[in-house]
Amino acid sequence: MVGRIPVIDVRPVLDAGSAQGRLPTKASVGEPFPVSATVFREGHDRLGAEVVLVAPDGKRRPPVRMAATAASDRHSVDRYDAWVTPDVPGAWSFEVQAWSDPVATWQHAAGIKIRADIDTELMFSEGVLLLQRTVDQLGRARQHKDDVAVLKAAIKAAKDTKRPAEARLAQLESPELQAVLDAHPLRDLLSTEGPYPVFVDRSRALFGSWYEFFPRSEGDFAGSVERLPAIAAMGFDVVYLPPIHPIGEVNRKGPNNAVVAEGEPIPADWDGSPWAIGSRHGGHDAVHPDLGTIDDFDAFVAAARELDLEVALDLALQAAPDHPWVAEHPEWFTTRADGSIAYAENPPKKYQDIYPVNFDAHPYEHPDSLATEVLRVVRHWMAHGVRIFRVDNPHTKPVAFWQWLLAEVRRTDPDVLFLAEAFTKPPMMQTLGAVGFHQSYTYFTWRTDKVDIEDYLREVSEESAHRMRPNFFVNTPDILHEFLQYGGPAAFKLRAVLAAAGSPTWGVYSGYELGEHVAVRPGSEEYLDSEKYQVRRRDWTASTAPGTVGADLTAYLTRLNEIRRAHPALQLLRNLTVHPTDSEHIVCFSKLADLPDGGQDRVIVVVNLDPHQARETMIHLDLAALGLPPATSYQVHDELTGGDWTWREDNYVRLDPTQPAHILSVRGN
Repeated sequence: MVGRIPVIDVRPVLDAGSAQGRLPTKASVGEPFPVSATVFREGHDRLGAEVVLVAPDGKRRPPVRMAATAASDRHSVDRYDAWVTPDVPGAWSFEVQAWSDPVATWQHAAGIKIRADIDTELMFSEGVLLLQRTVDQLGRARQHKDDVAVLKAAIKAAKDTKRPAEARLAQLESPELQAVLDAHPLRDLLSTEGPYPVFVDRSRALFGSWYEFFPRSEGDFAGSVERLPAIAAMGFDVVYLPPIHPIGEVNRKGPNNAVVAEGEPIPADWDGSPWAIGSRHGGHDAVHPDLGTIDDFDAFVAAARELDLEVALDLALQAAPDHPWVAEHPEWFTTRADGSIAYAENPPKKYQDIYPVNFDAHPYEHPDSLATEVLRVVRHWMAHGVRIFRVDNPHTKPVAFWQWLLAEVRRTDPDVLFLAEAFTKPPMMQTLGAVGFHQSYTYFTWRTDKVDIEDYLREVSEESAHRMRPNFFVNTPDILHEFLQYGGPAAFKLRAVLAAAGSPTWGVYSGYELGEHVAVRPGSEEYLDSEKYQVRRRDWTASTAPGTVGADLTAYLTRLNEIRRAHPALQLLRNLTVHPTDSEHIVCFSKLADLPDGGQDRVIVVVNLDPHQARETMIHLDLAALGLPPATSYQVHDELTGGDWTWREDNYVRLDPTQPAHILSVRGN
């Protein structure tokens, strides 16, 4: 039913359909998020609107006043918004309250009538009644003593008929009085819409730097422990491990996805794909014997924790033909017409060493269901210190399963996070985020020109932020974009800047710091001698090894992570503004964050998208979006090079491949 003061089109809201109600929108501890609604009423009386956050303990936070937005089109007429910030994790909600604002209605009429000498004393009398109502509302509380004094002085002025009407009105329109009235509005005909659910996750769900590497390429877990200090020194927060389980021995793949001819034995030196999970040595709850034991894994997690690194583990729900599941639960797989179990395909790619799973044999909570087994596996690794899971191909499993699984984990362990590796159609990606995935892989890897980058930055920071949080991986074992294959060191630098500054969470796959860039063949995004199929021992001290761009990018990545940690503005998602430039090769965006001390953190990012030659342009900044007054100059400091300049609204920039980007912090404002 519509309220007395209608409130419609509230955002952010995730509607799961009439049968399920609303899903919680996404937020993180300390992360401001916008609430907006269309609020209107009959006639010409004024109204007000506020957002009220309700914490997990049921306590209501002080209301935040909503402001009318400038009506730029039909969709923004009568639109109000405000930013609110939850401060603890858990299940929150918010309400939008609207009311008739008798004080604002009176102020509007009084300003016109008194100046025109129409019903002058009547208008003052009505004003006195409203001010007295405000005094009565505040009562005798000591914290309101000063506000009451301002109100009583205004009442006295309104009643003083010996003074000119203009002087009396001026006191009733003073900034001091207006501040009191704004802080303590009279709410007539109060209408409430909500509650609307919001789940607030721990800050790692929003902000972090990921580093992916294969433990087998370091020898085993003991060798992987030795690699951790270098990863931590680069400023990464999360170490992500591809599957560490036993690898199937049936149809095992060889180097560069090689397949054994029918009837031929598997070569003994073929390492196989870690995603072909399961063998005579065990399944998803086991450790590959070449890596060590579960105790060795525990030691790895403990060593990472000592370096303030979280361990993320791959959750790949599929099986090798010799996985124990295949013999014990054949109903968990899809059987073809000839009686064989279907292996995985993504034409033209074939994965003869992997069987996809089927969740439809039993209800999810059935004791013999695949879903129940997956929950057991997840809790097994949680018990061994894993609080982050990167989920392989979640879009090939039912969304309803993920909603069930993530809810079960959240119910007991809300700090456990899940990243969706779903490179698929937008509706599936968005829905996976909506049903509970904390982060999502994105299309960032394929956004390389100016228009696409600008549009995508707007999309992830404005349009979809309430549904899914982006994780901007610059490369993965599956994706070596041609931009990196042929762009040289500049391509690696500029893509890292775009990812690290454009998203609060970003990631690299090992070898990026060495500039590994050779594909298995022209036109392919697969790495030559990919770690997906074989062990690759790297010389981490060599910056000019074959197959690299001939530049050590370790210091560059380290500096990017230092900048991210130093600037709260880069740790948020919804605060990004794209600024126009005159060059199709240069993109500019900024981020702004309020600081606890009342100041603001402002960061401007400028990137030359051409890795082969210098480009120059004029940049036209929206100073209001930076929290700066119009027509002002200000000092900027380049966090990458140490340069300092005086900037204004319009600025000249030239960037060449040796320094393809600026990350500018605004000083002294």
